[in-house]
Amino acid sequence: MTRTTILNFSQAAQQAQHWVNEVASELNWDVPRAYRLLRAVLHTLRDWLPPEEMSDLAAQLPVVVRGVFFEGWRPLDGLGHSRRKGDFIIAVRREFGFEAEVDFDRAIGAVFHLLDSHISAGEIDQVRNSMRKALRQLWPAD
Repeated sequence: MTRTTILNFSQAAQQAQHWVNEVASELNWDVPRAYRLLRAVLHTLRDWLPPEEMSDLAAQLPVVVRGVFFEGWRPLDGLGHSRRKGDFIIAVRREFGFEAEVDFDRAIGAVFHLLDSHISAGEIDQVRNSMRKALRQLWPAD
């Protein structure tokens, strides 16, 4: 392995850590908890987006975050959801783990805000528009 490749891995890890740190900072959470949330929201979003939109979004994620996005993915699991806001929150809670004091609307909004700040506006508009109106309420429009 060349030094450049090792440097690329280090930079990719730092970029992913930066994303997790941003979520932690916005919610005033510790880093492991923020990572669990980021992972849970990305997995739920991945499973709820149409395949074309999911792959377009994934292409803009940093390489390590993209790995988290696809971790454990089973393509047929995302089919058949009713796509209601409450069902999305339940799916995030299920993956995140139960914590009574978490305001999941706010927590999910923090991850969506992170995506807003790092993904192209055009792609975010496409992702947001592929969601039902009730679910779009979780995604703060800037």
